[in-house]
Amino acid sequence: MAQQPDFGDAHESAPGSVDPRRHVQAVVAASGSSFGWAMRFLPRERRDAIFTVYAFCREVDDIADGEAGADWKRAQLDGWREEIARLYDGRPTKPTARALKDPVKTFDLDRDAFLAVIDGMEMDVDAPIRAPTVAELELYCARVAGAVGRLCVKIFGEPGPAGQRTAETLGLALQLTNILRDLEEDAEIGRLYLPEELLAAEGIETRDPAAVLKDPRTPKVCRALAERAEAAFAEAEAAIASCSDKAHMRPAIIMMMVYKKSLERLRAADWRYLSGAGHAGSGRISKAEKLLIALRYGLF
Repeated sequence: MAQQPDFGDAHESAPGSVDPRRHVQAVVAASGSSFGWAMRFLPRERRDAIFTVYAFCREVDDIADGEAGADWKRAQLDGWREEIARLYDGRPTKPTARALKDPVKTFDLDRDAFLAVIDGMEMDVDAPIRAPTVAELELYCARVAGAVGRLCVKIFGEPGPAGQRTAETLGLALQLTNILRDLEEDAEIGRLYLPEELLAAEGIETRDPAAVLKDPRTPKVCRALAERAEAAFAEAEAAIASCSDKAHMRPAIIMMMVYKKSLERLRAADWRYLSGAGHAGSGRISKAEKLLIALRYGLF
């Protein structure tokens, strides 16, 4: 079971209002995410701050991935932009934003990082992403993953340039791995994150997600994108090595090792199953494996 946020004795809110700390607990619990294994070695104040950032990300991601129309989604995301402005003015109203009030002050979290996450979610709203250019894909990754990393490294205790480089490079590596793992799931909702240039290099002309996944040339596209992910992992390792205190970066290291193992499994399966050859290699890592990785890299 994933480590759930421990906010101590949650304070009582005014009658009829939602307690922000309990709200964050509920969002994290409902997500079913096991990422908590990477956070369990943090001191409680830092761990609680990370879970609150996660709750924010979960809520804006659910807007983008929901079944409502694009106009409603854009309005909801605009509402979150207004809420971030209220948060930095010291008067947030949404439960998760109220829970973020202390972490923002304690860890000097950047307003622009929160707004970048919202901008990234909106990229999935305007139209289903299909074969973006490499530049567009890296911008998307920087927003939905790198910006989250920039918030996290400050909470971990590495706010300097090495921590920021870690956020940028590891965010790219993790998001590319997610993309390579979730090709079928994304195709079902009309999305295709494989870059235009890589598809064109293999002579794949269609941009229909389902047709692309069935094309026998697509595994080669995936291998090329996996090479970019591997390079990003190497850059992230170098950035972590230059951090002032590697112990601060334990959660990032654990996440990195989990996702590297996932990418290795995807590589071994070689995406042949997409065209009906071989067996699916999802690259998913079991909770038991995550726990072992957390214990190995969290106790140095």
